[in-house]
Amino acid sequence: MKRLSVIVIALVGLVLSAWPVEGVSQQLTREEFRARQQAFLTEKAGLTVEEAAKFFPLYFELQDRKKELNDQAWKLMRQGKDEQTTESQYGEILDGVYDARVSISELERSYIKKFRKILSNKKIYLIQRAEMRFHRELLKGIHGKKGKDDKGKRKSPAR
Repeated sequence: MKRLSVIVIALVGLVLSAWPVEGVSQQLTREEFRARQQAFLTEKAGLTVEEAAKFFPLYFELQDRKKELNDQAWKLMRQGKDEQTTESQYGEILDGVYDARVSISELERSYIKKFRKILSNKKIYLIQRAEMRFHRELLKGIHGKKGKDDKGKRKSPAR
């Protein structure tokens, strides 16, 4: 269950990175998003410049590999939208999606070992906690922007 929540958070992060957020331009490039994420995680986890320089190349490598696996899973899920999909094909889709999730968990486990060569367990924990906060802030920005007027104040409900 814990791994599933990590996967869900990762998926949300990938999806949200493409959505406009209050105070963030819709034209935010992948590099700009990653720079903001890196700054946020570095601050919240208290990483030194040296630690950040060693950690983030691995961290973003992991994110890229997870994105590839998630993309494969989503491609399979889209195949199920076809009304001509057979029961057997649905089984193959489900197996493929599950295999991608398991692969992500195994990938994360292998990278945690690499992270431990760079950071203490506490800092890895703080990174994971900060990552969740970062995604929560993105969600707040998206949900907070809805229902606000141009000045950022809550609109009164329509009667």
